[in-house]
Amino acid sequence: MTALQHPPLLRASNTEFLRDVVRGLSQSPRSLPCKYFYDERGSALFDAICQLPEYYPTRTERAILQRHAAAMIERLGEDPVLIEYGSGSSDKTRLLLDALPRGTYVPVDISREHLLRTARRLATAYPHLEILPVVADFTRPFAIPKPQATGRRVVYFSGSTIGNFLPDEALKLLRQIGELIGQGGGLLIGVDLKKDKAILEPAYNDRSGVTAAFNLNLLERINRELLADFDVENFRHRAWYNEALGRIEMHLVSQADQSVRIAGRRFQFRRGETICTEYSHKYSLDDFAQLARRANLTIREVWCDEHALFSVQYAQRC
Repeated sequence: MTALQHPPLLRASNTEFLRDVVRGLSQSPRSLPCKYFYDERGSALFDAICQLPEYYPTRTERAILQRHAAAMIERLGEDPVLIEYGSGSSDKTRLLLDALPRGTYVPVDISREHLLRTARRLATAYPHLEILPVVADFTRPFAIPKPQATGRRVVYFSGSTIGNFLPDEALKLLRQIGELIGQGGGLLIGVDLKKDKAILEPAYNDRSGVTAAFNLNLLERINRELLADFDVENFRHRAWYNEALGRIEMHLVSQADQSVRIAGRRFQFRRGETICTEYSHKYSLDDFAQLARRANLTIREVWCDEHALFSVQYAQRC
């Protein structure tokens, strides 16, 4: 039984980061990829968001896992290879690991330092499981180390992260997951459900300002790593629910006419102009089942909370 192995160095370089930022800011409307939220500070801020009273997804998903973890583990089968996309602190995952008698856990995250600290703690807490952390951008194909477990591969994609992708992007990612898990492999995925904006909008506009700090930290990271000169004080966080498209839209709004320099290039912002940093699409159960079918995945079981705010779904590759 192997405890902790060092992960392959697969994180995005600053060259890639710069290219993505320049591309996004050169578009109209402007955007920045949400995957770059998760430097060390951004990961810590997101962990704080998950504890906020307004942010229902984490506590609701946790309650679903507490109630149904045994049934989910049964779906995984014997000696599985559980691969978690965007593992973060793996807090909710412990509810599954507590019920897993043996197998391999592969946490995958883009934030190397955060991932390694978490993996070390897990290796100590679960000596009967093999822990194989991988630093990777899960939106692209990646390899995992050869596991000791001999059961099926199951991707665990918690939270509502699938909602961050446009429909075509979500379909592409689900197909990539299908390739990774192979025939008969599984996907255990959190899917946030459509609901009234009176619940949705406060979840992304908390009164304590943690989500605003998380959003603005993206500009601070660009300043630090790409030697840009964003005046972070001249941008404000804003999020709202676009009911027609069934998604939360999160933006940074310029508070003045201003100029920003990044790697020798100048970007002019008008007062009130926005940078879109994240979408969070919400699904009905039928919507997501149709999307899964297009990716050759069949929904086998769905677990919801009593208010139908959130779902955890198990799909199998056809």
